Amino acid sequence: MTIHTPDWVKHAVFYQIFPDRFAKSERVAKPNHLQPWDSLPTPEGYKGGDLLGVIERLDYLQDLGITAIYFTPIFQSASNHRYHTHDYYQVDPMLGGNEAFRALLEACHRRGMRVVLDGVFNHASRGFFQFHDILENGPFSAYLDWFFIEGWPLSPYDGSRPANYRGWFNNRALPKFNTDNPQVREFLMRVAEHWIRQGIDGWRLDVPFEITTEGFWQEFRQRVKAINPEAYIVGEVWRDARRWLQGDQFDGVMNYLFTGPTIAYVAGPRVDPAQVVGRDYVTMPPLTAAEYARVIGDVLSRYDWEVQLTQLNLFDSHDTARLLTIARGDRSSVRLATILLMTFPGAPSVFYGDEIGLPGGVDPDARRAMPWDRPETWDMETLAYHKQLIALRHALPALRTGAFHVLYADDEVFAFARKLNDQIVIVAVNNDEQPRQVAIPVADLLSDGREMIARYGNYHNRIVHGTLHVSVPARDGLILT
Repeated sequence: MTIHTPDWVKHAVFYQIFPDRFAKSERVAKPNHLQPWDSLPTPEGYKGGDLLGVIERLDYLQDLGITAIYFTPIFQSASNHRYHTHDYYQVDPMLGGNEAFRALLEACHRRGMRVVLDGVFNHASRGFFQFHDILENGPFSAYLDWFFIEGWPLSPYDGSRPANYRGWFNNRALPKFNTDNPQVREFLMRVAEHWIRQGIDGWRLDVPFEITTEGFWQEFRQRVKAINPEAYIVGEVWRDARRWLQGDQFDGVMNYLFTGPTIAYVAGPRVDPAQVVGRDYVTMPPLTAAEYARVIGDVLSRYDWEVQLTQLNLFDSHDTARLLTIARGDRSSVRLATILLMTFPGAPSVFYGDEIGLPGGVDPDARRAMPWDRPETWDMETLAYHKQLIALRHALPALRTGAFHVLYADDEVFAFARKLNDQIVIVAVNNDEQPRQVAIPVADLLSDGREMIARYGNYHNRIVHGTLHVSVPARDGLILT
C-alpha cells in the first residue's frame, strides 16, 4: 500500500494553544466570576481566553514563524479544558462562539496558517444532550444504547455510589460512547465531516486507542479525506503506533517516542521525577548520546518515511509538565531540545509560552496563562533562539524533508545530517558541561575541501580527509551548511 500524508504538514511549524489561557479579547462578553489572568491555574475555573484574543495575537505568531495552530477543544463545554463536550456543533460561547471561530479561521488562512482542532470522540459529558436525556428519563430514554449503562440508578455526581455507567478512565464526568452503535458512529463521522467542510485543516484525535470498534478509524479517514485529501489526521498515541500508521488511519501521532528519549538525553540527571510520574513517556534514566542515537534509530525504523515526516514532534503539552520545569529550571536543556526539535524529521510543535520560558509543573500547573502584560517575565534569549531556529527550518528544505543520517555519537555529543538533493545540513549537539572537540566522519556525504559555515553557532572550516573537526559549545549545538 502506497502511503500518502499531507504535504503541508512536512513544512509546518505548529503552535499548540489552550484557548482559555492564551489570550483574552475585550470584544468577547464574559461572565463575571473569572479567575485573575495571572493567578496560578486550578483544575476548575476559567480565566476567559477566547478566539478573538488569538486573532489579536496572530502578528506575534507569524513573527515567531508559526504556520499551523493546534487548538485543544473549543466546543461548548462546562470545563476550562473543554474535553467534556456538550455540543459538537457549537463553539463555546465563552470563546466567542461559531462567529468568532469563523473569523479566526479566515484570519489564519489569509496568512497561510493552518488550523487543526481537537476531536474528542471517545467520550462526551454529563451535559451532552443524549446522555442528559438518560439522566432525565432513566430506563425510558431513547438513547440508552449510545452509552454503556450498567445498572440503576445512575449516579453522575455522587462519588460514594456506583456510577452505573462506563466513563473514560472511570471518570463519571466523561461517559464513554458506544461506537459499536451505528447511530453513534454516524453522529461522530458527521461531526468530523462538518468541521472539515467549514474549512479546518485537520483533526487531532483524543485517546483514539480507546475506540476499538472494527473499521472506525478507517472510515473516519475515508470520509474526512473525501472532503479534503490534504486534511491532517494526528492521533494522541503515546507509545508504539504502528497499527494506526499503515496509511489507512492516521497521518501521524503526537510523537512522545521522540519526546521521552530526547528529554533523557538533553536534561539527563536534571529530570525531576515528580514532574514525569504517571506519564506514558520514558524520560529516565539519563541517556548518553550513543544510547540516544540507538533509541532514535529504532523510532525512525518503525514507520514509513512518508509518516515520519508528518509525525507531530513535541516536548510538552497540556498533558505534561513543561520541559523547563521537568529540567528543574535548566534553560540549556530547553535550548538543546529546541535545536533537536527544529532539525528532526517530523513537524515541530511548540506549546504556547515555551518560547518565552513559561514554567509549569504537572496538570494543572502547565496550563498557566500567557503573560502578555508582564514582558519582564519573558526569557528574551529563549524567544530569540526559537525565532532563529524556526527561521532556519523554513529556510533549509533539507531540515523539513531531507533524509536523516547519524554521523557521530559518544557519551555527550550527537551529530547527524539531513540531506535533500545537493543540500546537506549537519547538526551537532553537546550535553556536556564543557565544550567538546570532535571529528565527525562525513566522507559519504561531502567531499574534501568543502567549506562548512554555521547557520546556528560559531564555526567556519573545511572538510579534510573526509572528516569535519568541530568544537561544539557546552550545553549547546551547531547547525552547519
